[in-house]
Amino acid sequence: MRRAVQVGRGDLVLIAVAVVAVSTSAPLIREAAAPALAIALWRNVMAIAVLAPVCAIRRREEIAGLGRAETRGCLLAGVFLSAHFATWVPSLSFTSVASSVALVATQPVWAALIARRRGEHVAPRAWTGIFLAVAGAVLLAGVDLSLSPRALFGDLLALTGGMMAAGYVTVGADVRRTVPTTVYSTLCYAVAAAGLLVVCLVGRQSLGGYDAATWWVLVAMVIGPQLLGHTLVNRVLRTTGATLASVAILFEIVGSAFIAWLAFDEVPPVTAIPAGILIGAGVVLVVRSEADEPAVAGAPALE
Repeated sequence: MRRAVQVGRGDLVLIAVAVVAVSTSAPLIREAAAPALAIALWRNVMAIAVLAPVCAIRRREEIAGLGRAETRGCLLAGVFLSAHFATWVPSLSFTSVASSVALVATQPVWAALIARRRGEHVAPRAWTGIFLAVAGAVLLAGVDLSLSPRALFGDLLALTGGMMAAGYVTVGADVRRTVPTTVYSTLCYAVAAAGLLVVCLVGRQSLGGYDAATWWVLVAMVIGPQLLGHTLVNRVLRTTGATLASVAILFEIVGSAFIAWLAFDEVPPVTAIPAGILIGAGVVLVVRSEADEPAVAGAPALE
C-alpha cells in the first residue's frame, strides 16, 4: 500500500539547509588530523552530548512512552547508520575516491527498491528522477574501474555503504511517524556511536591526542553535517519519505566540490554544472511524482 506523502515548501527549505550542511563534511574531514572512522565516532558522541540534555528536560514523557516497535526501529536505524560509516569510510582505502563516491551514490536506488519490496508504489516518474540524479553523481565522481581484488573489495564496501544508508533513511521514515526528531536522533546516534567505537577499537584507530585545530573541526562537524545535516534529514523524513531524502542528499557531492573550490582553491571539474543539473532535475521529478500520484484509499497523508 502506498503511503501518501505531501512535500511542502518548508520541507524543501529544510532539505536544502541539510544538503548545504552535509556538503561541508568532506572539506572538514580533510582538515581534521584524525582517522576518518574516529571522526565519525566523535561527531555522533558530541551530537549526543547536545541532544541528550534536551531529551532529558523536554522529552521525558515521550521517551517513557516509547513502545517496543518504536524502540527497535530507533536501534535498527542506528545500526544501519553505524554500518554505513563502517563500510563506506574504509572503502576509500581500497578503491578510488571516484568509484567509492559513485557506488555509495546508489543509495536512492536501494531506497526505492526497498519501498517496492515493502509494497509501496514508486511512480515511473520517480524512477526516472532517481536514475537522473544517480547519473549526475556518477558524472561528477567520474568512472574509474579496476579489476584488482583490492579495488573490487573497496567497491563492494562502498556499494554496501549505499545500501546501509538506504536502510537508515527507510527505517527512519517509519519511526519518525510517531517518534519526535530529538528522541529518534539521540537513540540513533547513540547506537551508531557504540557500533563505531567497536570498529575503531578493533581497527586500533586513534581516538585522542589530537591538536586543538582538529577538535574545533570536530565541533564544526557536529554543528554542520551532524545537527544541521543528519538531524534535519531526520526531521523531514516524516513528511518527505526515504526516496526523496536519498535523492536530494546527492547534492552533497556537488556542494562539496564547490566548497573545496572556495576553501582550497580547487577548481571544480567541468562536469560539476551538468551533474548539478541532472541531480536537480531528478529531485524535481521525484517531488512532482509524489504530488501527482493519488493516495491509496485508507492511507492517511502525513502532515
